[in-house]
Amino acid sequence: MKVLVTGAQGCIGSWVVKRLIDRGCDVVTFDVNDSLARFEMISGHAASAGLTRRTGRIEDTATVKQLVKDEGITHIVHLAAVLMPFCQKNPVEGGLIDVIGTLNVFEAARDAGREVRIVYASSSAVWGPTDEYGDGLLTEDMPPKPATHYGVFKAANEGNARNFFSSDGISSIGLRPWTVFGPGRDFGLTADPTLAMKAVARREPFQIRLSGFMDLQYVQDVADIFIQCLLSPVSGAHVFNLRGEVVEMEQLRGMLEEIRPDAAGMITVAGPQVPVAYKMSDAALVATVGEIPRTPLRQAIMETIEKFESLG
Repeated sequence: MKVLVTGAQGCIGSWVVKRLIDRGCDVVTFDVNDSLARFEMISGHAASAGLTRRTGRIEDTATVKQLVKDEGITHIVHLAAVLMPFCQKNPVEGGLIDVIGTLNVFEAARDAGREVRIVYASSSAVWGPTDEYGDGLLTEDMPPKPATHYGVFKAANEGNARNFFSSDGISSIGLRPWTVFGPGRDFGLTADPTLAMKAVARREPFQIRLSGFMDLQYVQDVADIFIQCLLSPVSGAHVFNLRGEVVEMEQLRGMLEEIRPDAAGMITVAGPQVPVAYKMSDAALVATVGEIPRTPLRQAIMETIEKFESLG
């Protein structure tokens, strides 16, 4: 088993690499440069010694195909992407990275000359605003109604994955995270809950730029779920919701003050609700791959704050 992790420099990617190495897996990373800042922050410098690191652009078809073929890759965790604000501002470049990049990964698996399994990051952004769906839980058989370019790109990737299975037999699982938080999450608008935890650790003021509800998902759990799906023998092209714990941002502010009372008054909340429905069911995921890790939210917040405090 040899695992390629694209977008390994990102928050989820860094944790996926860490947890794969903890399992003794042979890991190859692929990113636009060779920085391992997030990975080393969560794992320490020595942990990167055994990594095979490759650089290039995910939208470069020939490079991605050659990498998968030459390195003997058997499993891929595909996380390379740009996020919602970038795609709204730069939809052409965002589409090249998020859609063409994903097509490249699937084509590389098709042309590798061996069976290659893929787990990839879709997104809860495939859903539209909450009022598009009513009061029930969102299930995977409900229609995506994305309200952003990013969401449209992710929905397209899900459709393309289904076509690669029907035409080429490539098994894949796409996962739809909402707000991933924890050490290493420092970029994107929904990074603000993590940045608020970091501010609490440093006893510094911070304003969360979004209000309303988010489904908070602890990055260590998310990474472990990606790996659990990667190792699952299930065939087909599947897409599953990820679910954490839905929290209103004022409620989160109160939790942070309760955990660190001497930071009271330092965190404020202002801004819009993210235009993505958040009441998701993950019953289909559990039915397919078994029970998944669920760190209690308060514990996950405590671990995150303590990690930031240890870093100074």
